[in-house]
Amino acid sequence: MSPRLTDGDPVVTGLGAITPVGHSAPATWDALLAGRSGVGPIASFDASGLPVRIAAEVRGFDAEALLGPKRARRSARVSHLGIAAAREAVADAGLDVGAAPERVAVALNSAIGGAPETGANVEALLTAGPRAVSPYYVPAMIPNMPACEVAIDLGAHGPVSASAAACASGTYALLEARRLILGGEADVVLAGGADAGIAATMLAGLANMGPLSQRNDAPEEASRPFDADRDGFVFGEGAVVLVVESAAHARARGARAYGTVAGGALTADAFHISAPEPSGAYAARAIELALERAGVRPEEVDYVCAHGTGTRANDAIETRAIRTAFGAAADHVPVSSPKSMVGHLIGAAGALSAMACLLAIRDGVLPPTANLHTADPDCDLDYIPLHARRAPVRTAVANAFGFGGQNCVIVLSADGAG
Repeated sequence: MSPRLTDGDPVVTGLGAITPVGHSAPATWDALLAGRSGVGPIASFDASGLPVRIAAEVRGFDAEALLGPKRARRSARVSHLGIAAAREAVADAGLDVGAAPERVAVALNSAIGGAPETGANVEALLTAGPRAVSPYYVPAMIPNMPACEVAIDLGAHGPVSASAAACASGTYALLEARRLILGGEADVVLAGGADAGIAATMLAGLANMGPLSQRNDAPEEASRPFDADRDGFVFGEGAVVLVVESAAHARARGARAYGTVAGGALTADAFHISAPEPSGAYAARAIELALERAGVRPEEVDYVCAHGTGTRANDAIETRAIRTAFGAAADHVPVSSPKSMVGHLIGAAGALSAMACLLAIRDGVLPPTANLHTADPDCDLDYIPLHARRAPVRTAVANAFGFGGQNCVIVLSADGAG
């Protein structure tokens, strides 16, 4: 590991992912580099009466095979996905949780929790009465349960944290992991995000609000961040978990690392319940603070994994924020959005961005922004359109901006990698 690292610096040693384009981190990464879309017609319920009938679903996932029928029935899909990603991350890290379980923490965030389970149980109540509601409904759907289920599954007895920060939730988990390790509260943190909110009420509500793409007849082309013809984001589901541990702990057990969570920052727009603040000033401030805390100058950043949802306002304002924070360096830094392929994974989105940054560092290749065909004058950065690009990466930035004006940015570096 790099001599620049202190023993307490947080390094990432394991990755796990289950997404609309792959049931593992390697499969997801391969799909992102290929520009392959995971968006399609909704298959998990009858969406024929909805204005939006497409989503980025995790298809072919068998929760009963993962957990057994009884346990799968007693827990929510969001927890199933979180457990799958956590198991993969732990295996990838070669980590024995049982060696020191009280020093292993979990920071797994969900923005939505068990929305499909809520819908199913409300329907049961209205059609068959109170006794038809599952006795496991409440513990299945509450947003802290994915983190708790992961801790139960792996036997982790350190701190368990579950913070809802809307679409910035997965990024915030990495920031929380950094704090837990730097503060000495844990040697290892299983950090990331999980969400499985594809349900009729969610799709109807968001469609009525206006931010969803309505390209029902061309689902693979619906998610088009930064494109002049973008018409909204595509709702998705999935889970991404990273094993974050102190450099000393990783070194002692001979673990290889993907890189370091070098810094991060939170700010608030304090502007609107869903719309971003138009100037992008506070999103820019989050980027500036994250770089400052990581000890990185804008010109040293090799890649920005954008929030890039595909809504008219978000993409233009994020572009503005990057220009403000990076200054002249903004003209030279490559930027792309994985949401162009996996849709918006909501609570897991930021963790996926962090994973993409670390794998870009490892492989020296940048994932593209798919479906970016037509330039938008309001989005005038280098968005890596359509095809992956070879480029050396030592430092990457992951942006995440959530409803309510929650801005979270983290910096990942190659320090410790190898």
